[in-house]
Amino acid sequence: MSLKCGIVGLPNVGKSTLFNCLSNAKAQSANFPFCTIEPNIGTISVPDTRLEVLEKIVNPEKVVPTTMEIVDIAGLVKGASKGEGLGNQFLANIRETDAIIHVLRCFDDGNIVHVDGSVDPVRDKEIIDIELQLKDLETIEKRITSIARQLKSGDKEIVKENDVAQRIKLELEKGNSVRSIPFDEKEKEIVGRFQLITSKPVLYLCNVEESAVKTGNKYVDLVKEAVKNEDAEVLVIGAKIEADITELDTYEERQMFLEELGLDEPGVNRLIRSAYALLNLQTYFTAGVKEVRAWTIRKGMTAPQAAGVIHTDFEKGFIRAEVMKYNDFTTLGSEAAVKEAGKFKVEGKEYVVEDGDVMHFRFNV
Repeated sequence: MSLKCGIVGLPNVGKSTLFNCLSNAKAQSANFPFCTIEPNIGTISVPDTRLEVLEKIVNPEKVVPTTMEIVDIAGLVKGASKGEGLGNQFLANIRETDAIIHVLRCFDDGNIVHVDGSVDPVRDKEIIDIELQLKDLETIEKRITSIARQLKSGDKEIVKENDVAQRIKLELEKGNSVRSIPFDEKEKEIVGRFQLITSKPVLYLCNVEESAVKTGNKYVDLVKEAVKNEDAEVLVIGAKIEADITELDTYEERQMFLEELGLDEPGVNRLIRSAYALLNLQTYFTAGVKEVRAWTIRKGMTAPQAAGVIHTDFEKGFIRAEVMKYNDFTTLGSEAAVKEAGKFKVEGKEYVVEDGDVMHFRFNV
């Protein structure tokens, strides 16, 4: 499933440093704006401790984690919606992503210039919000013009589409992002067709100095207050620390470093899991002696759809799914024990897969 999270923010907030920590791809990281001209795309493994537990039980030849794509998009600046600072190109890159990780600079450092001369993450957030809203306003106005030509037909679908578009236009003119507007399921389907940037789910990432990684700081508090009415998570991370962690050679060295900071795991692990959830994704497992593997699906997928992620033939010829709950399998220790306990289930085409299901598919081609 090729779903992507885009990392956005003003220049010099730590986007490329963060991207380098997340991915093996090496984005250029420099102390000046626009060092990332082309969007860097990295495929990253999603950390999941359940795989380690399954590996101990099954003892497979190999273990394959699930992955997701992260896109490092060049720093936006004021006026991007009008083409400033290569704005059109950057906005097009954001449009191609499925969710947004908005990085905000929440640290003081005289050696790293701020594009607007001072550290103010709420102002920075608003600059980007406005640019994205202006671009969406331009998009929706074009759509309304296009719809107007068809309205005379009286087609109910066209009338509904126009109503939704007009409502979006009004909210954008008030300075509200599309994601903040309540829609019913039918309206959401229409909004999806408009391909608006501010309709994408967002995660705010506060990049802080080492001393603030655990408790945050005054800048983080300001961000939390500013976004309290948005349905958005705020994460605190120290990109510089994360970069230091990736430089360490062994797992033991990394754990010692984390312990010194009072952290249980690298911040990027939390970020990856949050981004995964932001994309409305979940994981199911297949577990055999050849391979224990995590598979990515959208929440709400049925068993045949989940099977289709492995191979389209599995979905086309789906007969049934044999399902064990992760907790049952790991607690009881084997498939035989799960069957004996009466917890081994055979499910049909209507079964909606749950996060952590351990599955085996029967199909006919």
